[in-house]
Amino acid sequence: MNSDRRSLLTAGLMLSAFGANGLVAQTAPPTAGSALPPGLPQPVETIDLWPSGAPGMPTRPPVEKTTERSTDALVSDRAVLGLTVPRMAVFRPDRPNGAAVLLIPGGGYNHVVVDKEGYEMARWLTARGFTAFVLFYRLPYDGWAAGPDVCLSDAQRAMRLIRHRHAEFAIDPERVAAMGFSAGGHLCADLATRFTAATYGSVDEADLLGARPFCAAPIYPVISMKPGVAHPGSREKLLGAAPPSALEAAHSPDRNVPADAPPFFILHAEDDDVVPVENAILLRQALKAMSIPVETHLFEHGGHGFGLRKAIGKPVEIWPELWRNWARSIGFA
Repeated sequence: MNSDRRSLLTAGLMLSAFGANGLVAQTAPPTAGSALPPGLPQPVETIDLWPSGAPGMPTRPPVEKTTERSTDALVSDRAVLGLTVPRMAVFRPDRPNGAAVLLIPGGGYNHVVVDKEGYEMARWLTARGFTAFVLFYRLPYDGWAAGPDVCLSDAQRAMRLIRHRHAEFAIDPERVAAMGFSAGGHLCADLATRFTAATYGSVDEADLLGARPFCAAPIYPVISMKPGVAHPGSREKLLGAAPPSALEAAHSPDRNVPADAPPFFILHAEDDDVVPVENAILLRQALKAMSIPVETHLFEHGGHGFGLRKAIGKPVEIWPELWRNWARSIGFA
């Protein structure tokens, strides 16, 4: 089958899936155009965040591009950049348990990973009854008018849209959690500490709803923007090469914890050689100082970016069940 015909058939299947659920076909999930591993379900349902286009479009809009980085035909490792249509890929469980998780993949604010911290975790969640929404957010260095707040705008909007459309997914609008990885962990923590920040103008009735997650799970997160603790690449992509100290403080979630922040689950490996474990510790200390419930797990070994696939065979492999047990304990799952 040639690639043009394959693309048309795929598009037809996607439209059929949207029609079957009574939804309007929206922008397709990111794809690298190469063959996908067999047996792994791919999302066919997406939700565009902004009905009239994302606000603050750069004068020279970026061009979306997805790259397949894996050399293993059985494992995908895609990364997407140049996003101008921020959106969520939807994963529905066979039997919804009423709870939803907004998944925020990492990528150092340089790109957004698709599989390792997005689709793989979404499949794990749906197998256990959670509805999962994988967020593909705009990147801060592309020239958007919101600047460093552009990613938070997308995360806030995503939370409000999930709540607004909760009946379509058989979920409780209050039970919507956030989980993020690495730079996505920074965005997760930013969302859970600055959920009331006015980062964009209201566009419809969904924006009347709150953006505060029920609970937040930053996994091996970037937190501090302070030199020496911050992940240098994420800091530069988010804030620029030489940001003023006030901007560093504004985008360091450990320095912006409100009294009504949601409960947190924090996970990090002490041998992380990309994002220092001090990031997780600083966030925990700040949450404790504000009497916010926080569950913290530090593993001796695990490195960075383990997700599910790189945790296999290590003690840190248990982390998703630790999160699930904690989620039960706070009434989320």
